[in-house]
Amino acid sequence: MNKLKLITAQKGATLMVGLIMLVMITLLMVSAFTLSGNNLKAVGNMQYRNEAIAAANLAIEQTINLNYAAIDPANYPTLIDIDIDQDNAVDYTVTIPAPVCISARPAPVDLLTLSGVNANIQNSNDYLTLWEIRADAASASTGASVVARQGINKRLTLSEYVASTC
Repeated sequence: MNKLKLITAQKGATLMVGLIMLVMITLLMVSAFTLSGNNLKAVGNMQYRNEAIAAANLAIEQTINLNYAAIDPANYPTLIDIDIDQDNAVDYTVTIPAPVCISARPAPVDLLTLSGVNANIQNSNDYLTLWEIRADAASASTGASVVARQGINKRLTLSEYVASTC
């Protein structure tokens, strides 16, 4: 008779333990989904940032290729539209302000132009200059924005040097 009384006293305990375990598993799954969603957002933000850096670098390369012959502040600021994913839609707009001259020094004489053993060596009229080009890339759809900088060396003639902002 003792055994029968003990069994009837424990009928609801199994149900309560089962409900508590079900609530704990549900909370564990909800927190796992939340954490995975946050990780997905972080990875997406890193991808958008890397795309913005690539767009800024592409715009800098285009600027160097197009305007390397003459650094004219009148050509700046320049807006360049970049399509990263090749879907014929502008993904990033890159603004390139006027390049900044970091340093300038007289260029050495080009030894190939000298002739004879005791040629009269004169100073060159050219200048070796160092320029910094900055690109501000921004995307309206993702909200990503970065600033990229790149330096270039440029040899300027005396007239180009005088006309430049160096």
